[in-house]
Amino acid sequence: MTILAIIMMVVAMLVTVGILFAGIIGMARGGEFNQKWGNRLMRYRIVAQFIALVMFGISIMLLRAGGG
Repeated sequence: MTILAIIMMVVAMLVTVGILFAGIIGMARGGEFNQKWGNRLMRYRIVAQFIALVMFGISIMLLRAGGG
């Protein structure tokens, strides 16, 4: 169970970074893409970041409990 939580945490972190870079690149370029997706991508990043933090907390709790 701990391995699954760690894998899900890493995936959530990678998704967060991917969304962040897509948003930053879109904002740097500007234009229609940024007008349509800029703010939405940053909101998605916050959700993905929250999920990553929850998975981090679950992983820590499982590791302290000795779950494997």
